[in-house]
Amino acid sequence: MSANQIMWRKGGKPFDNEGRPVPIHIVTNASQLPVEFLNPSPERQLVIGFDCEGVDLCRHGMLCIMQLAFPDAIYLVDAIEGGEALIKACKPALESSYVTKVIHDCKRDSEALYFQFGIKLHNVMDTQIAYSLIEEQEGRTRSADDYISFVGLLADPRYCGISYQEKEEVRVLLRQDPNFWTYRPLSELMVRAAADDVRFLLYIYHMMMKKLNQRSLWYLAVRGALYCRCFCINDNNYADWPSIQPIPENLIMEGNAPEEEILSVLDVPQGKMGRIIGRKGSSILSIKESCNAEILLGGAKGPPDKVFIIGPVKQVRKAEAMLRGRMMD
Repeated sequence: MSANQIMWRKGGKPFDNEGRPVPIHIVTNASQLPVEFLNPSPERQLVIGFDCEGVDLCRHGMLCIMQLAFPDAIYLVDAIEGGEALIKACKPALESSYVTKVIHDCKRDSEALYFQFGIKLHNVMDTQIAYSLIEEQEGRTRSADDYISFVGLLADPRYCGISYQEKEEVRVLLRQDPNFWTYRPLSELMVRAAADDVRFLLYIYHMMMKKLNQRSLWYLAVRGALYCRCFCINDNNYADWPSIQPIPENLIMEGNAPEEEILSVLDVPQGKMGRIIGRKGSSILSIKESCNAEILLGGAKGPPDKVFIIGPVKQVRKAEAMLRGRMMD
């Protein structure tokens, strides 16, 4: 094991002992990726930082780059140069229980992988979910739409404490030219921006895992799985997806068992979405504040006629009833 890997194991930042960033590799062929990633096994379980870049990343967009952060290197998997064969070579790892994918907000990445490559993203550790769980665990409350951004997470001194001003620079470029991630060869800015989106994820993972209790860890696993499925609608009610982790026996034995969590997809008749959203979003916000459940809309990226509800069974049913009531108003 290298000194850099030892430093990571101890929760160190993504630099070697000389303070240099870990190397970045641009991947156009599966042979350039670590063997233990391509062939996941219970004997060599991995935790990697993960993200995707693309054009309007969703079912209809174009996935251009997939970033993988390992303890000793960052791999930028080039979907344009490497094509479908390269991404499909990553399918076993992306679907594997033996590879933990640390990602900030997995929903659209999962949707793009599912509809563009038939990949069912599995076993994610979503830092956006983890952040909210730690806040709740430590007695802090948040509003219904208060999701931590990746920039905000990096800035939080409890997890990283660094400024990420370059992210806004890239956002401006994306607004000016939505095809930014399609150009080849990759520019220095593109390489740096893609790498920086995963560079600190493993460090944040270690910091968060120290804080999460057993109850929160179960919520994290279940909500991560439900978020991965969220926008990946199919005709068999997710029967071909991996099963959801059951409530741990130790929590049941302690009398501290959380309620089962589910994903519900509500169909909205044509012309009714406006009633659900309300003027300036007032209606949907009111429902979110009344229910202890996540309520997500397909929005501009779609699907435009669905509402996705994630949370405890009773709270999901309550949200469904309120949403149906708004449709009938």
